[in-house]
Amino acid sequence: MQTDRLEAIRHHLYTQGACSIPALAEAVGTSLATVRRDLQLLEQQGIVSRSHGSARIANGAETEAAFAVREKQNLEAKRAIAQAAYDLLEPHSAVFLDAGTTVLQLVRLLRIAPLPLTVFTNGLVVAQELMPVAKIKTSLIGGQLRVENASLVGPAAEAALHGLWFDQLFLGAGAVGDDGLIYSVDPAEASLNALMRQRSAETVMLADATKFGRRATYVVTAVNASLQVITDDALPAAACAAVRQTGAALSLVTPAGRSGLRLASGRVA
Repeated sequence: MQTDRLEAIRHHLYTQGACSIPALAEAVGTSLATVRRDLQLLEQQGIVSRSHGSARIANGAETEAAFAVREKQNLEAKRAIAQAAYDLLEPHSAVFLDAGTTVLQLVRLLRIAPLPLTVFTNGLVVAQELMPVAKIKTSLIGGQLRVENASLVGPAAEAALHGLWFDQLFLGAGAVGDDGLIYSVDPAEASLNALMRQRSAETVMLADATKFGRRATYVVTAVNASLQVITDDALPAAACAAVRQTGAALSLVTPAGRSGLRLASGRVA
């Protein structure tokens, strides 16, 4: 499909840098004529630029490409995690869905199998995904746009949270250190995520196994007994033990590529 080819081209150019058109055609498994037509379309959209038989991501489009790449990374694990998170949702409750790419997979399950929920989010993509879902009342909090994550952060976003209370928070993670702390690369995001947790009765962290054993600059919160962690079964045994020692509830899921997970649409609202 053309959509899949365009995504593959964008992913390849973002991860590999400038590339000759013949090499790009080989990388995405299509003909020279087809890849030239696709590049022409992407160039018209301002995503790529072409010169002297090669192509690269256009200046100004790197952020969009970076978000698209992160969204596709470890996708089967993220989908399995989202399935487990979906099963924790309670109809007619108020939930906060953050702007992480794993939480986004939960949002896409909700589009397939909607539940009657009141949803708050700071994620632009989350709000867009839920916009046509009649069963879900969606509120997008205000704030300063953090382009890298298509999210709203800062003092206005934090002020909005002070007037709200949530039954559940579904929180992504930039990194989860061996020290039992959750980290973010952005100070405003870290501050807002910490406040999300304070304003929620229950917090469920959704993070694939690659996020563990890493640190970033800004601390969000600690992994402790008040947190539920859902990750995939690629998490090493030592890391599993470390999470359980904090008192946090740990759920391991197996991606669909390794077992036949049931569909969220099997749930009755």
